[in-house]
Amino acid sequence: MPFVFCSMSFLKLQSPPIHIFRKTNTHSRPLLFSSQSFSLPFSAFRDKPKSHIKHNAISATLFSFSLTPNSFCKRQFWNPRVSESEDSVLGGHEGDPNGSKEFEDLATDGPVYMNTLRLVECSMFAAVAGLAYFLSNSLAIENYVACFFSLPIVISSMRWGIAAGRKTMVATSVLLLTLSGPVKALTYLLMHGLVGLAMGSLWRLGVNWGLSIFFCTIVRAMGAIGYVLISSFLIRENILALITINIHASLTYMLTAIGVNSIPSMDVIYALFGTLLLLNCAFFVFLLHFLYAIFLSRLGMKTSLALPKWLQKAI
Repeated sequence: MPFVFCSMSFLKLQSPPIHIFRKTNTHSRPLLFSSQSFSLPFSAFRDKPKSHIKHNAISATLFSFSLTPNSFCKRQFWNPRVSESEDSVLGGHEGDPNGSKEFEDLATDGPVYMNTLRLVECSMFAAVAGLAYFLSNSLAIENYVACFFSLPIVISSMRWGIAAGRKTMVATSVLLLTLSGPVKALTYLLMHGLVGLAMGSLWRLGVNWGLSIFFCTIVRAMGAIGYVLISSFLIRENILALITINIHASLTYMLTAIGVNSIPSMDVIYALFGTLLLLNCAFFVFLLHFLYAIFLSRLGMKTSLALPKWLQKAI
């Protein structure tokens, strides 16, 4: 604090107290400055000589001064609109229970953050699945990477629930509908999307591998039949009839070659066709279970999988 030198005559002529102003940082408003006044009584200087009115005298009397707000400076420096906005940004007013509500929602364990994370992950899984299927069809490598088309739906179902897996499947189908048209979208939905949703839902519910493979085989077989029916409608040809006729002709030729002169009926042909279809779907689904179990275990989701004992020991 600088030294103050003033004459005694000047101090005696002044009736109001001396106001020394200084700017201090207020606690409630950290970004603004407010002024405070210190009232110095004349009794501290009236009877003292001029030489004694120095820094020590003023410093000793400052502790007994009363702080009174200066209304003029407060109106000049304090903007209530700015200060209220700053208080809301820095945590809200004291005693307001809704002041920090939005900051609590943005926490890593808050509902807003979790819903946003689920939406982003489902969108990314849908985009990856759709682009992988689109590029594989464009490059004619679908048969080599077809076992990975259902993986994003399974991961989404395992992480965020059955509803998230369903949304991922629908979003992937809509993306393929935009990129490749309705035929490719329906093909993905019937051959890969429904299988991934069924597998992810069953794994999420903790079903053992026997029931999971059985139900996924049924879903895969129904999707394959639906794909054949859609293809038959598009090319205006009964593909199922062509398949059964070819099976009948091949079986008749084999029986004739070994010396059996009986001709199998169409019921036997249909039963044989259904058996071969189920076997093909069962082997494919078992392969998906095996590959996805290893993949998810490497991702750190082994505890949420209902793996058989022989696979747990192997992993």
